[in-house]
Amino acid sequence: MTELKPALAALGNKSLAAIEPSAIRAVDQNISSIPGIIKLTLGEPDFAVPEHIKSATVKAIEDDWSHYAPSMGYMDLRENVAKYLNERFGGQYSAEEVIVTVGATESIAAALGALFNPGDTMIVPTPEFPLYSAIGRKNGLNVVEVNTAPEFIMTPARLQAVLAKHPDAKALVLNYPGNPTGVTYTHEEIRALAAAIAETNLLVLSDEIYAELSYDADHLSLAKLLPTQTLLISGFSKSHAMTGYRVGYVAGPKELTAQVGKMHQYMVTTVASPMQRAAVEALTHGRGDAAIMRDTYRKRRDLVLAGLKEVGFDAPTPGGAFYIFAKMPDQFGTDDVQFVYTLAKEAKVGLVPGSVFGPGGEGYVRLSYAASTANLEESVRRIQNFVRTH
Repeated sequence: MTELKPALAALGNKSLAAIEPSAIRAVDQNISSIPGIIKLTLGEPDFAVPEHIKSATVKAIEDDWSHYAPSMGYMDLRENVAKYLNERFGGQYSAEEVIVTVGATESIAAALGALFNPGDTMIVPTPEFPLYSAIGRKNGLNVVEVNTAPEFIMTPARLQAVLAKHPDAKALVLNYPGNPTGVTYTHEEIRALAAAIAETNLLVLSDEIYAELSYDADHLSLAKLLPTQTLLISGFSKSHAMTGYRVGYVAGPKELTAQVGKMHQYMVTTVASPMQRAAVEALTHGRGDAAIMRDTYRKRRDLVLAGLKEVGFDAPTPGGAFYIFAKMPDQFGTDDVQFVYTLAKEAKVGLVPGSVFGPGGEGYVRLSYAASTANLEESVRRIQNFVRTH
């Protein structure tokens, strides 16, 4: 290909240029060529999509569900999402308050693009999945990060402290059970935080996509406690291992979801029809699918956590999701990037540096135990040997 004209080579959105590509993906790619490496880097369930959902997808294709779906999603899917949220988490939604999106990622992008303006302030507890801040900054928002280490929860005191400095803040992001920490809120903690939020005009983007992977107590949705101040974001990637199907949703007050739906319409038009039929199947005949995965993840969590603590890692016990966020043993200091690449090279285990998840992540590593038990057992053995010989 011939060289671009200078004027064309100089093209680029300035706000996008200020954002780094995904550091998680970069680490994963950089270590992928190491022979024999076991990668525990990505939040990718190792389970296959349940057979009945696969069959529904195939049937949808064979039945020619190949045309444009309604922009906001098929009505029966929106009805089933509302029914599920109401029955499972005590919501009060109608189908008209649900928008079907291309994964939870698009829900977040559409919500931030539709409801806020450049210069608006968004509060993001850290360590965080970097997507939230990246999309916020791309949209010109003032992203205020709140370091929540070492408990990794947003408390009323932390919220009040940041609002004292930023009283004009308009948005708060919550993600629980959380990525990268696996930490979730007890019922008492989320009720206390909801009470503090109720005293403000904040709109909360509550990413609860790991809700069905809560281990020790039923998930209490913020949307049940603060329905008029919450946009509930979720999807099927984690509960049904449907990461590649890219079906998510956002639910909230119709005055707000109408705006989100408009943004969604211009971003992607609609979600693929066969994938929406698969999602209907997941909600109508697959409510129990996540339980099998959840029980397996819990056993894997206990296996890995015990193995890491044996050689000096310090980590909160994950209450959900499938991540362990562990402070490195003291002899390795706080250079988590160097630790991760040395571990990958010498022990052939791939983790993610905690610092890529923002303030509070320095000196930590994230391990995804969404991998086979055999690979996790071998990874723990390798990590333990690495620590003991350094």
